[in-house]
Amino acid sequence: MRAREEHDLPIIATAGWSIPKNVAGSFETEGSNLTRYASVFNGVEINSTFHRRHRKSTFARWAAAVPARFRFAVKMPKTITHTHALKDVAKPFRTFLEDIAPLGEKRGPLLCQLPPSLPFDAGVLDSAFQAIRDCCDGPIVIEARHKSWAAAEALELLKAYAVDRVFADPALVWEAGEFEGAPRYLRLHGKPKTYYSNYTANEIRSFSGMVASDGWCVFDNTASGAAIENALTMLGDP
Repeated sequence: MRAREEHDLPIIATAGWSIPKNVAGSFETEGSNLTRYASVFNGVEINSTFHRRHRKSTFARWAAAVPARFRFAVKMPKTITHTHALKDVAKPFRTFLEDIAPLGEKRGPLLCQLPPSLPFDAGVLDSAFQAIRDCCDGPIVIEARHKSWAAAEALELLKAYAVDRVFADPALVWEAGEFEGAPRYLRLHGKPKTYYSNYTANEIRSFSGMVASDGWCVFDNTASGAAIENALTMLGDP
């Protein structure tokens, strides 16, 4: 099966590149799981960076395993988002950037996923993203999970630092109608059972029409293998 070309954007992806046996026939038969995954999809979201550091050689190996047009969205470590709660993030963020540097031009958006317990604080957000932008001018997206992040001041600060809001499903903070334009990053966690539930064909069609033409749509309902099935459906390969 051919992979999506650059002019076919948005990027349809999953969190991780596990390929369940029931859809294995949609992918190349040879190579690593990542190489096989990249024979169909143009991007993937790396979630494992949230939990632990990887060697630079690991990122170099991943970058070498995929075509030039392939992109990796990378989740920021929980030391930044949860342990530090966005405070004093300059050093851990620089370390994170150094770790993932071997991805080179194949690095896509950096994902900042916040815990549900973290409320919006203008001073903290301002300091955090000033430190982040001092060493990174690439695309950054944020998935907030505390209702206070719906405040107008939060939206203004995120816009000032060119940080795109994630449209998440289920939507805990920002509903689809609250985006000025088409969301540039969708994270679909599955519902009613988060990380497990499959989406229907109609739901997938709706999400497909929602995402920006240069955006990402990431299926994160990976626990039951639904993510890759849903992503293939969106891609046009049921």
